[in-house]
Amino acid sequence: MLTKILSISGKPGLYKLVSTGKNLNIVESLTDGKRFPVYITKRVIALSDVSIYTEEGDVPLKTVLTKIKEKEKGEKVQFNSKTPNKELFAYFAEILPEYDKDRVYASDIKKLINWYNILIENKIDFEAEEKEAEETGEEKAEEAKKEREEENIKESADKKDVSSGASK
Repeated sequence: MLTKILSISGKPGLYKLVSTGKNLNIVESLTDGKRFPVYITKRVIALSDVSIYTEEGDVPLKTVLTKIKEKEKGEKVQFNSKTPNKELFAYFAEILPEYDKDRVYASDIKKLINWYNILIENKIDFEAEEKEAEETGEEKAEEAKKEREEENIKESADKKDVSSGASK
């Protein structure tokens, strides 16, 4: 689901991708439900492409959101925009102790918490994507297997026709 949830540079909140066109996307605000076009000149990023810096590399946003959801028991995080940075960093250290303290800023944590709260308010299941990907992967593997079997049957039938001298 995070592949369809977007952050647009210069605009607050999150947006759901409704439709794509040649030079624009139609999005719907998760905050007020208004739809509007976003042209390709805007910087748009899907939440599935966002990751958080850690000391060993990066952690996908979905993993961090899942950890917050576990800590908060599925409820919204009770922070506001005036929460002191010290408290934000302490909270985030509980969620992701190995985060890179040099590259993750208080503004990043505020944005992350805001995104999490918007997703929870809209009952968007960001964990479902992993399950869907597994199911889709299994379905694709089954389809590919069936296609290979059908091709093998067709090839063996063609070989029999050629070897028996039959013409098509």
